[in-house]
Amino acid sequence: MAKYRKLGKRSDQRKALLRNQITALIYKGKIVTTQARAKEVQKIVDGLIALAVKEKDNYETVTVSAKVPVKDKDGKRVKEVVDGKKVTKFETVDKEIKKDLPSRLHARHQMLKVLYPVTEVPATNAGKKRGTKEVDLVAKLFDEYGPKYASRNGGYTRIIKIGQRKGDGAMEVVLELV
Repeated sequence: MAKYRKLGKRSDQRKALLRNQITALIYKGKIVTTQARAKEVQKIVDGLIALAVKEKDNYETVTVSAKVPVKDKDGKRVKEVVDGKKVTKFETVDKEIKKDLPSRLHARHQMLKVLYPVTEVPATNAGKKRGTKEVDLVAKLFDEYGPKYASRNGGYTRIIKIGQRKGDGAMEVVLELV
């Protein structure tokens, strides 16, 4: 018996399909797909969440000083004249950041190998670049799903059968996070 389902696709297409569905599941919480695909996605997602649960508290907080531009009431940067040139005015601010320990950093890299980057576009400016923001799914795994599933020993996803698809009769299911 094979270790995985081939899903009728070449290896590069299969990997892209699985990565896409894994990313969508972690971003949205639930996807509709065929049963065979759902079983493959379920194996990988459960492993990612288990990794997030294991490494959820494996960081240290560090205080760093950062230069931040001063902004006016409209949100625009304040400029000052220095030697005849307009230069942005900066102020120094202390920030606390989470610094990953080596095993959590390795876990982060393992997750980034599987997950695609997700860009969130606001509904009002559809098609425009302004206002879009990059969603950090790895941080979502560590900060949201890690603590949520900490008391659970596996079984982070569930498959609910919907019925057969009209076109080809494939069994469709809903794959969702518990």
